[in-house]
Amino acid sequence: QVQLQESGPGLVKPSQTLSLTCTVSGDSITTKYSAWTWIRQPPGKGLEWMVGIAYDGNTYYSPSLKSPTSISRDTSKNQFSLQLSSVTPEDTAVYYCVRDYGYKHDYWGQGTQVTVSS
Repeated sequence: QVQLQESGPGLVKPSQTLSLTCTVSGDSITTKYSAWTWIRQPPGKGLEWMVGIAYDGNTYYSPSLKSPTSISRDTSKNQFSLQLSSVTPEDTAVYYCVRDYGYKHDYWGQGTQVTVSS
């Protein structure tokens, strides 16, 4: 059973950096052809795909992101992380870490609420 668990602060102040980590169990983030992504859902809006990192370390980003964004991984811990810089209240959302395999988002974390507010 593949499981993903998000961790990070629930409240971030505007202009600060948001950092979230996803810990994966039941699979390796280096499994061939897998990819590991972050998806968010702002209040009252739909899901927004943000950024991903493939099994080989290649990264890919949504061109619509307004805040500087980066993704990284620690293969020794089987974790991948999201960093969102200079956040604004528009970055308030539930953030999910997700496994992509076979062009499907097949396993999701439970999601973590992040609020950007002073």
